[in-house]
Amino acid sequence: MDFSSHYQQCTIAERNLSYLDIGTGPVLLFGHSYLWDSAMWAPQIAALSGHYRCIVPELWGHGQSDLLPDNCTTLLDIADHMLALMDALEIDNFSIIGLSVGAMWGAELVLKAPARVNALVMLNSFIGFEPEVTRTKYYSMLDTIAAANAIPAALISTISPLFFANHTIDNAPERMTAFERSLANITVEKIPTIVKLGRMIFGRRDTMEYAEQFTLPCLIMAGVEDKIHSVLESYLMSDSIDGSQLVHIPSAGHISTLEQAEFINQHLVAFLARYL
Repeated sequence: MDFSSHYQQCTIAERNLSYLDIGTGPVLLFGHSYLWDSAMWAPQIAALSGHYRCIVPELWGHGQSDLLPDNCTTLLDIADHMLALMDALEIDNFSIIGLSVGAMWGAELVLKAPARVNALVMLNSFIGFEPEVTRTKYYSMLDTIAAANAIPAALISTISPLFFANHTIDNAPERMTAFERSLANITVEKIPTIVKLGRMIFGRRDTMEYAEQFTLPCLIMAGVEDKIHSVLESYLMSDSIDGSQLVHIPSAGHISTLEQAEFINQHLVAFLARYL
């Protein structure tokens, strides 16, 4: 499907936030992964937009969105911006489907406006602290990017495999090649935003402390080959959030929405039909 005619812009914090708005029905607010954009949700938008209104914003510095607003320093600020988008669209109630950082700010939005969020889906994410070992590793990568004012080719070769299951790397290398090309093409102007956002993500607060406040229907999905957020982290979230449902995504890495689109779509359709 070609979604190009469905892109719109909303001014938030004096910057233009790009988002897709497609379909009619109960509203689904999507959150994409760091270093990706709304296109990673294409299979889900195609499957769901016939019955739901899909709102798919793009993170600051990603896709067609402007650079990070000056006063944006934490994922709580990102959650505020996404809530401002819903306000601008005059949408009172909605559900959130987030992957990685999309689930992190999604969880923060639930805490900010629990009466407005009907259901929460978190894929390949962890809303607790980033483990110290990986945080240190990622901060070092961000330092390298900041110093080079680009993502160097050697670092791209390190970053790219983290997002995919091994079978994708072996059997669909064009998917990884396209991602690597997108990293290499990030403009100099966007690099400071990419670095600052990375630090916000990997230095996030421990939202697991507030797990008892997640009383809405919650689906947690974990790619069994995810190299960024392990299945164990999803188990920890599921154990902490009463009534949540945990689903393993077979043969899937971090960008499971593209690698196992049909499997994910089936579970999303069933979950949403049950609660919306």
